[in-house]
Amino acid sequence: MAKFLVLQHHPSEHLGRIAEALEAAAQAWQYLRTYDGQRIPRDMKGAAGLILMGGPMGVYEAERYPFLGDEMALIESALKAGKPVLGVCLGSQLLAAALGARVYKGERAEIGWHQLTLSTEARSDPLLRGLPETFTPCHWHGDIFDLPQGAIALASSAMTRCQGFRYGANAYGFLFHMEITEEIVRNLAQEFARQLEREGIDADALLAATPSRVEALEPIASIVFGRWADLSDAG
Repeated sequence: MAKFLVLQHHPSEHLGRIAEALEAAAQAWQYLRTYDGQRIPRDMKGAAGLILMGGPMGVYEAERYPFLGDEMALIESALKAGKPVLGVCLGSQLLAAALGARVYKGERAEIGWHQLTLSTEARSDPLLRGLPETFTPCHWHGDIFDLPQGAIALASSAMTRCQGFRYGANAYGFLFHMEITEEIVRNLAQEFARQLEREGIDADALLAATPSRVEALEPIASIVFGRWADLSDAG
């Protein structure tokens, strides 16, 4: 069975709800822990699709993180081969950059549970159709990006104009986190406590809100990632 390749940039940022969707679709996956020096293949030969997780580095920090250049080449290979691609947070930034869009620091970090608004185009999108026009995912990013040329804008927030996009039939970038679980939020709050302090964000309040927010988000994540997991068969 062909596997999905999962580029993981930090131990705390794993598949979360995406893994549940892949399991339900009887899809296999393989983590490539780039933060730990695991080799990145040069192309997508034999892979079912590509998933790009979040991380603390910036797309523009390739000199500090040389593996980012290898990741960009793999993304380009996946796009050329028509493989399903899913980018979350940093992953969406990498996908946007591979498509020629500008990735840059926002005016301030967007962290916490903030409302998202789906675009008119999202109503007919294969993954997002039928979802509520607004819902509240988790956000944890400082960088943002412009909409890649030829891509379809899917979502925005009060702070960030481009929160999600689709390129072609099966390449998606979501700056926000639908895959999030209570465990992931707890780990992020611990790992990046100084960032929360610097941004003036109350970690206790963030964690207190998390259980109910995760519960409300779970059915949306199940639908979206379940549909995306099926794209490998469709492709």
